[in-house]
Amino acid sequence: MSMRILLASFALAVVGIIAGVGARAEPLSGDAKQGAQLYRACAACHSLTPDRNMTGPSLAGIWGRKAGSLKSFERYSPALKASNVVWGENTLDQWLKSPAQFIPNNHMTFTGIPNARQRADLIAFLKEAGSGQPPTAEGQGGGGMMGGMAPQFHDLKKLGLDRQVRAIRICHDSYFVTTANGKTTPFWEANLRFKTDSSDTGPLRGKPVILPAGMMGDRASVFFAAPEEISQFIKHQCRGEAHDQ
Repeated sequence: MSMRILLASFALAVVGIIAGVGARAEPLSGDAKQGAQLYRACAACHSLTPDRNMTGPSLAGIWGRKAGSLKSFERYSPALKASNVVWGENTLDQWLKSPAQFIPNNHMTFTGIPNARQRADLIAFLKEAGSGQPPTAEGQGGGGMMGGMAPQFHDLKKLGLDRQVRAIRICHDSYFVTTANGKTTPFWEANLRFKTDSSDTGPLRGKPVILPAGMMGDRASVFFAAPEEISQFIKHQCRGEAHDQ
């Protein structure tokens, strides 16, 4: 075989390899409806309501937004804020594949989605929902990979008497929570969480509320309007345990 033929064969092979790489690198076309199902796993940490931040920032308006730039979210990692990444199809694909590899030292604990089709579907959904278009119903409910663990928002100022906390006392390893309807419920100290919600849907000052948590009804969270209310509200008092059990 002549040198000319060898060079020509080599050139064709290189072109074929480049074409193959280009074809593989081209983003997949995603299905937003399938992505809505996948988003249920994200909904435990990210809302689609503007400036409604949770563990992570709201994803409303994410399309075309600079990473780490949402002013209402104050917990971005320095690495994310300094990344100069703008969220779009390619950057979201790299982020969803492996946040730790794409932007090292960020605060995201999610390890990533190895399946390219699933990433494409989720990105298609985020492109719709995160660009101001109303998200489909599938992306708002429970179920999916999180098994219904995504939180449901309440206006904590408008809960009924059974959720309005009137008193909390602690005796040894037990909290006793009395609500405005007169009922007192005991909780093992490790099963009762105290949280604050300073948002516009948080509780009124001095009027904490309780919401159930867990699968068996043995856990709950008490929400206060401000952190200083917590120690002021809880009383160390051992009395009436027999009536509370």
